[in-house]
Amino acid sequence: MKQAIIGILFLYGSVIYAQGLFERSLTEETEQKNNRGIEFSGYARGSVYGGSKNYDYSTAFGESCLRVKLLSNNTLLYTDIRVRSGIQFDNELNQVELKEAYAGYSGEQLDVLLGNQIVIWGRTDGFNPTNNITPDDYFFLTSEPDDQKLSNLMLRIRYRINPKIDLDFVAIPVYKPSVYRYDLFDLGEYATFTGSSRPDRSFKNGSVAARLNFELSSIGFSLSFFRGYDPFHGFNVKSINWPDGLPEISYSATPYLKNTIGADFAIPAGSWVVRGEFACNITEDYEQKMYVPDPDLQYVAGLEKDFCGFNTIIQYVGKYTPDFSELVTPVLTDPENPLSQLQYANELIYFESAVFNRKIFYQQEELNHALSLAISRSFAYETWNTELSAYYNITSEEYMLRPKVSWRITGALSAGAGYVYMAGPGESVFGYSEPVLNGGFLELKVSF
Repeated sequence: MKQAIIGILFLYGSVIYAQGLFERSLTEETEQKNNRGIEFSGYARGSVYGGSKNYDYSTAFGESCLRVKLLSNNTLLYTDIRVRSGIQFDNELNQVELKEAYAGYSGEQLDVLLGNQIVIWGRTDGFNPTNNITPDDYFFLTSEPDDQKLSNLMLRIRYRINPKIDLDFVAIPVYKPSVYRYDLFDLGEYATFTGSSRPDRSFKNGSVAARLNFELSSIGFSLSFFRGYDPFHGFNVKSINWPDGLPEISYSATPYLKNTIGADFAIPAGSWVVRGEFACNITEDYEQKMYVPDPDLQYVAGLEKDFCGFNTIIQYVGKYTPDFSELVTPVLTDPENPLSQLQYANELIYFESAVFNRKIFYQQEELNHALSLAISRSFAYETWNTELSAYYNITSEEYMLRPKVSWRITGALSAGAGYVYMAGPGESVFGYSEPVLNGGFLELKVSF
């Protein structure tokens, strides 16, 4: 099946990227509160990403961004609006994106914010099992990974118990999925995607999350909980028809409900930093519904150290599916019976679809093992910066490489260039993905 692209879309947005633009430490927040008043910032840039097997230009556009922040008398307002025009996968791109827009109360101990916000949880690099809040647009390809983050309409309450401990609560009334572009791939002449299914907009289908965070001198750690629909979803067989004896298979991206109990930590150990993250995902009806993953345990363990100016992060990424069982391959019991043949064909379609859902959830085996590596270094008084990110899935034998070079030409003007290359066995997620998502990127950006 050609639908194996789905899994890489999630990985592309998480495997190789540290959390940067949208995470704010407690120290940074304190500095922001001291800088009261109104601030304007933004940028203009040109960006090109292309060179894949299927597209000479995956994306090419010009973009303007304006950010406004007001903090006065415990009143906080923040807006990030972006306007872009160009091409995306051979289509015209003319888009106004409200990246974030929220307002509320911000005091020394309490923040109450309502609006479109981006919230990232977790302490490991790129792979964050406890981060279930933020959806992604996996097909918005640029040199900046944070461009893929999408805001959610939410109520966020953050209470600082003391300078080292804070409690974060998030309520999301309306489900917002990540963006997938199934239409870009060759699904076979008999398969089509009809869009995404959404849960009803009701109180019971909202999402809630809470996080108790500690920033101590010897360790930083947090405990978290999430209940809601995962932005990253599977797909379901919506219908199978047989006009003229040939199948017409209709698929629909379908979200699923889950509960997640998570924890993360970061411990300085001399010149090393030890990081870890863990999540227990609890789902229901997974035996009857192919788009619902089995309950599983996800875990990440990483080491960070500076080697002669090269900041290096190496991580082990694992998943354990306790209730794993092999899918039963359909058998044609009566080859001479047309009804038996039709039943077998339908069962085979459901079987192959279920197999692929397991691939995108990395539950094709009871245990899934992967390694990631990120190396970066600045040169010439931080005028130049080089990065190399790599990922290898031991279980599926897939891998990805992403080198990048950044150049700060002047105080306001910067440039970035790099390449993304992924590959894997013929029927693997990466194997299906590489004709569309492989490619190089180039960007020029002026900030103010």
